[in-house]
Amino acid sequence: MALADARGHAHGRGHDYADAAIVVEGAQKRYGEKRALDGLDLVVRRGTVHGLLGPNGAGKTTIVRILATLLRHDAGRVEVAGFDVRSRAGEVRRRIGLLGQHAAVDEELGGRQNLEMFGRLYHLGARRAGARADELLERFGLADAGRKAVGKYSGGMRRRLDLAASLITEPQVLFLDEPTTGLDPRGRAEVWGAVRSLVGGGTTVLLTTQYLEEADQLADRITVVDRGRAVAEGTPDELKGKVGGDRIDVVLHDAQQLGAAAALMGPDAETDADRRWISAPVADRMAALTGTVRALEAAGIEAQDIALRRPTLDEVFLHLTRETGGAGEPGTTKGISGTKGAAA
Repeated sequence: MALADARGHAHGRGHDYADAAIVVEGAQKRYGEKRALDGLDLVVRRGTVHGLLGPNGAGKTTIVRILATLLRHDAGRVEVAGFDVRSRAGEVRRRIGLLGQHAAVDEELGGRQNLEMFGRLYHLGARRAGARADELLERFGLADAGRKAVGKYSGGMRRRLDLAASLITEPQVLFLDEPTTGLDPRGRAEVWGAVRSLVGGGTTVLLTTQYLEEADQLADRITVVDRGRAVAEGTPDELKGKVGGDRIDVVLHDAQQLGAAAALMGPDAETDADRRWISAPVADRMAALTGTVRALEAAGIEAQDIALRRPTLDEVFLHLTRETGGAGEPGTTKGISGTKGAAA
């Protein structure tokens, strides 16, 4: 979806809000002279995972804090589950869950004890808190470890317990702020599986992440935020299409032949001498593959590897934030994680 189209939808021109769990129109937030949000638009459909990506200081954590009623915006419309976050904050809080970057569980207590404690804090009562703890331990594959001290859990188990704790009240909308930071690949896969299970049960998830692979794996739609505004929105495939479609990558045996090989692959070819790598955009996948192989053979250039691929979200991110200057000096980016600092 083009940015102009995304703005049109967010402002109600052709968009049916009946299926929206989150609606943000023209949200603004200032910290002194700094604009953390500068007219941000965002619509998240019910029962989906919506990824929120952007460089440090882009405004991601600011909007999550506003949506979670932890921070008041200065202007604009912000609604969660059909309720205004400012005038109906209590109704919003009863319908949301929040999982931050850092574990909120007590390592000295067992998993079940932690969940019971959260249940009591939410005024569920002893019996209901215990029953809910058992339900969640079973749901997240932690029933056998329920009595074990959390300090003995693996990283993935601890994060799944954190996720379970955020679901004590069965929220309609769940905010995940960097949910797999610091986890190894196995732990990340465990959390991804848990998130997919939640969405399959009807929960709406707004995900901020520094791992673009994570957004690619989980998100139905993604909004790229920069300087407090949405600069692009669409499915992962739609966003990848913004940077030129398919590419062919070639790794050579001899780095001295990079120049000659790049000349064969066209004027838009990119090279990396350290990796002996060349990449070029292609229009016809199979014709480009066979044509490149033949051209290299005819020129006596030996390839170690040749592959066709779609652009990655990393490339999409860099392309979009270069166009808008990133969150720092024009033409620069400052990374992807945006959860530290008031204007993150």
